[in-house]
Amino acid sequence: GFEAVWGVNRLSRGWLEWKLEDGHGGLAKADAFGFTPQGKDVLRVRLEGLKTNAKGRVRSHTIAADDGEITISPWKPFHILDPEAKKTRFVMWNDTHVHNESIQALHEVTPVADFLVWNGDTCNDWTRDDQLTPTLLNPGGCDITNSRPLFITWGNHDSRGAHAFRMPGVVATPNGRPFYAFRSGPVAVICLHTGEDKPDDHPSFRGRVAFDELRREQAEWLAEVIHQPDFRDAPYRVVFCHIPLRWIDERPQDYSKSGFDRHSGRSRSAWHESLVEWKTQVILSGHTHRSRWLPPTKAHPYGQLTGGGPKLHQATWTEGRADGSRLHLKVNNLEGDILHDIQIRPLV
Repeated sequence: GFEAVWGVNRLSRGWLEWKLEDGHGGLAKADAFGFTPQGKDVLRVRLEGLKTNAKGRVRSHTIAADDGEITISPWKPFHILDPEAKKTRFVMWNDTHVHNESIQALHEVTPVADFLVWNGDTCNDWTRDDQLTPTLLNPGGCDITNSRPLFITWGNHDSRGAHAFRMPGVVATPNGRPFYAFRSGPVAVICLHTGEDKPDDHPSFRGRVAFDELRREQAEWLAEVIHQPDFRDAPYRVVFCHIPLRWIDERPQDYSKSGFDRHSGRSRSAWHESLVEWKTQVILSGHTHRSRWLPPTKAHPYGQLTGGGPKLHQATWTEGRADGSRLHLKVNNLEGDILHDIQIRPLV
């Protein structure tokens, strides 16, 4: 299934109307506690029970609590991912940082795909509670999920500010957590949360973060999920995480003098053993605002690919196409240049 999230500007309730290509359809209008989905900032509705590769269209119905005004959205297509598909196509954005001009340009050039991963740093920080809905649900005034179902990973800037704790209420993930896994055709995907780029006790965080514990939890989960059949037997094995696990310069940083991590050594220490056991082929990240490709090495047998930054001359979109013969990754800038062109052979 999938979860739809949309913004509202007053207390409202709502539901989804859906129709499949085969003529079946219905309404999704109950939350996990038996209520019609309600909220004053966002409405969230899950549609479960659909078969893999199901295709159809969906629209939202919203009723204002105060005067009963009804708003019905346009129909929007959806497609449930198919782990048995022979091929898949995906795209990645990263580090948009509310640069609306860059978001609009990325939206214009990024093709239709089976899924889009928005790989962290959607914002600079969450200092006001009215920032979240427009930034996450209507970035740059665009519907970035139209023909590109969206997955989000957390970046370090997404964890900053007094209202960062509210982001989980606006962002949908498959399991309600900031780490998850799924399969699309021959590609198995694991999404992880690398936390911050400084220690948890850094004074700038004001006691608001506890990422060491989250990394440990993800390590335990990762050690189990890689043995599930869809992931254990996948021809291609891809990880998305915002902060890269490898970088061109891994010297220790002086956090007391504005230093910060260009790679997440804490995350790598926690996850490396499982990533190697899984035979991870590539890790896709952002954070550095510089697109780089680090091929696998003996010490780190997974490649590391990073996208660009938030400004128009830095912004990139990364495309992956996979079939029975190869996983083809390309990093593209907004001028139409291909910055990296990488081909990975299937493991099985």
